[in-house]
Amino acid sequence: MKKFYLALILCLFGFLFGCQEEKKESTKQVATATVYFGDEFEIKEAQSPEQLVQLLEGKDSVEVQLSGEILEVCQKKGCWMTLPLGEENLLVRFKDYGFFVPKDAAGKQTNMKGIARKQVIDVATLQHYAEDAGKSAEEIAAITEDQVKYTFEASGVTIQ
Repeated sequence: MKKFYLALILCLFGFLFGCQEEKKESTKQVATATVYFGDEFEIKEAQSPEQLVQLLEGKDSVEVQLSGEILEVCQKKGCWMTLPLGEENLLVRFKDYGFFVPKDAAGKQTNMKGIARKQVIDVATLQHYAEDAGKSAEEIAAITEDQVKYTFEASGVTIQ
């Protein structure tokens, strides 16, 4: 009978300690899922980049949170990135050039807080961005006209 109680007690201790260990591991995974660049912020009411056209109707700019997949990142410093915006891309720069994102962030999900604008980007700036993106000399030379672009100045970015 003593062996039975001893075996029962050992099983209970093993069960209790086993459950606690699993709980610690899952907590670690959740805690490292999101990395902040720039200002930290609470993610709420994040819009998709495609909704910007409607949000900017009749306005110069709008403060908003966006979420989406990163398409491309500046390969020199990580000083800009793009997200899909219909047939073109949304250019995201970082407030006061105060932070950068990892150069390998393309394909990852992001949430951003900042100011969206619709503006004209001149040829020289477009060529500079193409150079930063690693485009060929022919592709850079093919940029000959200013473009109306939707841009986003992020004050904070998360990458998952």
